[in-house]
Amino acid sequence: MEKYVLKTKKDGSEITVRDVQMTLLEMLKDIDQICQKHQIPYWLNGGSALGAVRHQGFIPWDDDADIAMMQSDFKRFIDVLKTDLPKDKYLFQCYYTHDRYNVLIPGMKIRKRNTYIKEVNTLLRNKCKDEGRDSDGVFVDVFVYDYCSNNRFVDLPFRMFNLILMPLLILLDNIGINPKGLKRVFMRNALLYGRLNHGSKYIGFDLTWTFKTPMKPFIFKKEDIFPVQYVPFEDTMLPIANHPHEYLCTAIAPSYMTLPEESKRFAKHTADIDL
Repeated sequence: MEKYVLKTKKDGSEITVRDVQMTLLEMLKDIDQICQKHQIPYWLNGGSALGAVRHQGFIPWDDDADIAMMQSDFKRFIDVLKTDLPKDKYLFQCYYTHDRYNVLIPGMKIRKRNTYIKEVNTLLRNKCKDEGRDSDGVFVDVFVYDYCSNNRFVDLPFRMFNLILMPLLILLDNIGINPKGLKRVFMRNALLYGRLNHGSKYIGFDLTWTFKTPMKPFIFKKEDIFPVQYVPFEDTMLPIANHPHEYLCTAIAPSYMTLPEESKRFAKHTADIDL
């Protein structure tokens, strides 16, 4: 396996993408154990799902891990983590537990203590600093899905509302203002949209995820994701969508099995790291 170096320390030792992946794998196993114990359905999302299908594990140059679950399960997941997540190993951050949490990023970050990561992204920096250096630990992203409408005339107004709020939220956050009122409006719009479409045959990223053209949002048939199925992932088994081909055609691209050219095979998220 090709070695992708993220950092060379002063003593000459290296931290590689594979080192990070082994930390993330340990985290995914612990998260899976909690979800199975409490019967919380979830699945590998985006590039992590692609890795499971194309590589039976991580994409060799991928330096993050993503999972997803439904909004209804997410609320229960928060309660479960408060009691079952080993507090000596992990902490978690989300809008419902940290008022400085950025509502534009995935719904939750589960972080490993005694690690550190500085992300490449500077506009959406972590503002949750209540646990010192651990607050910037290596993380697994938890994306939230909800019911959607496949009718553009129903979907677009709600989606555009949050898209319009996005730059203002970014601006205020980056000049040191915590826009609590705007965050509430932003979150309520997303939750309202999901409630109005409850029971739909379609689900997708909830409307807090605005980094996708509103004309071609991430919307999937519910039957293509549920029931999730466990497949080989590195040295364990982890869940992916029920119909991975249909899922990945939308989440990645119809050409998802084709490897990118070598110049595009590099870690995209890490600016600094310490394990």
